[in-house]
Amino acid sequence: MQGKIQEYAKRLKLSWIREHYREVQAANTEEYLLKLFEKEIEQREERKVNLLFKAATLPNVSGKPFDWKDIQLGQGLTQQSLLDGDFIEEKENMIFYGGVGAGKTYLSTLIGINAIQKSGKRVKFYTIASLANELLEANEKGTLNKLFKKIEKLDLLILDELGYIPLHKQGAELLFQVISLCYEKRSIIITTNLQFGQWNHVFGDPILTEAVVDRLIHHSHLVLFGGDSNRMKESFLLNSM
Repeated sequence: MQGKIQEYAKRLKLSWIREHYREVQAANTEEYLLKLFEKEIEQREERKVNLLFKAATLPNVSGKPFDWKDIQLGQGLTQQSLLDGDFIEEKENMIFYGGVGAGKTYLSTLIGINAIQKSGKRVKFYTIASLANELLEANEKGTLNKLFKKIEKLDLLILDELGYIPLHKQGAELLFQVISLCYEKRSIIITTNLQFGQWNHVFGDPILTEAVVDRLIHHSHLVLFGGDSNRMKESFLLNSM
């Protein structure tokens, strides 16, 4: 009898039930079945979340509450809506602009964690440099379409540290393909210490830079990090014209 139960549970891919069905205590058969199914679902959800976290490659965070003191949110945003990832449902983008150490990476990571834990979203975190290198390597190996298909399955793509390293011409062009792939289909968070008018230092071509900015700012929100937020916003907007 036990062997058959374990065999059938294995064939039905009921891994928790197969290992633990004898441990469940219940007053009647219906309660017993209910507890079995609840535990099986809990384990599957936990396993799914763990796999999503593994695939996301998010940075480790300290667990301390985020300090919103010097953060200026764009129109229509609230702290809670941002943390809850409401913009992901709308296929909107977030541009986090501010100096080094202002909390851009930390906040984008918290949003990614919440998107996985609360909504089971598919998230992937890259630095701009690491994604460009992965794209170049995939292109050399002939596996670029495979990488693009992985990106197409995402709900949220986080691109960190735009502005730190100029991109190789081919890397910049491939990154533009990724941004175009995401356009109006999935959300992107970009963290940067550069105003739009300075992005040409990264992409190296004014026409390509304009195309990148055009796709990112359509359906996007700007979040400013830093104490002089009003001056930063004016500077950012002036340099994007």
